[in-house]
Amino acid sequence: MSQSEIILTVENVDPVALFGENNNKLNLIRKSYPDTTITSRGSLLKITGKKKDTQAIKEKVEWMVKLLKERKELSLQTVEELLLGDNPYQQIATPQESKMVLVHGREGRIIYAKTKNQQLLVEASAQNDVVFAIGPAGTGKTYTAVALAVRALKNKEVKKIILTRPAVEAGESLGFLPGDLKEKIDPYLRPLYDALDDMIPAERLQHFMETRVIEIAPLAFMRGRTLDHAFIILDEAQNCTPLQIKMFLTRLGPSAKCIITGDLSQIDLPYNQISGLRQATKLLQNIYGITSIFLTRDDVVRHRLVKEILKAYEKSDKTNRRSDEEE
Repeated sequence: MSQSEIILTVENVDPVALFGENNNKLNLIRKSYPDTTITSRGSLLKITGKKKDTQAIKEKVEWMVKLLKERKELSLQTVEELLLGDNPYQQIATPQESKMVLVHGREGRIIYAKTKNQQLLVEASAQNDVVFAIGPAGTGKTYTAVALAVRALKNKEVKKIILTRPAVEAGESLGFLPGDLKEKIDPYLRPLYDALDDMIPAERLQHFMETRVIEIAPLAFMRGRTLDHAFIILDEAQNCTPLQIKMFLTRLGPSAKCIITGDLSQIDLPYNQISGLRQATKLLQNIYGITSIFLTRDDVVRHRLVKEILKAYEKSDKTNRRSDEEE
């Protein structure tokens, strides 16, 4: 097959943001197309190899440029998805028309369902009032849930957002942590603050918090309340007891919507205490309006190594279980 040479001029984007620190994103492309030669100098990219490969690389780089301009960022994970044949930009080529675009975050960043199971979570939330989203760390359970809540608020489908977590002590005692009650509890709630911070401008978020349009509180603070006209997220629900889950679910008002997230592999409850999340998904599975979405390591959207880390731990857990059964 004849050799082909393509020279691309990359304009209006930062080459470092496009190709990565020390060209780590560009090196992913080189690894995927080992029979081609790719050299970059400033805004120029030279691609030499078989015509089929050079055209494919040209297309990938053009998508990378579009993604970077659209979202103001380009992660290694996104480049890997492109190289695997998945094209996250195609799903949102017309953002106003695509149902998978959830919200436009700070600085115009598009926040959307990135994986198949995240898309199922979006669809399940549209069709059900109570959704359990269960999966390992990094699968975007909480982030997608918060994006759905922010969208509902922006579309005036709800009047407020309530985000809550159980304040389970994982290695540290609250009593010995410095500060008042809010300062003691805030670290448990930090992932929720971080997600909101990506989606709502700082001044507006501060206003929402002060006027209690957005409320973030420990689960214990929900007792005795009726939560209505609200989008409610219970995060880290694997650390809820059965009584806590029951208490939470019976707070829901007639116009409330709820997503409950959790990772059944990260239960921090005492050994003699069963997880309310595990129990609830079994007890409520046949009730109309309640459904469960199970995410897997294939949905991980953090650093590319997180999938491999999860895989190693899963393999170790299976080995340990077999050893216990043999004993």
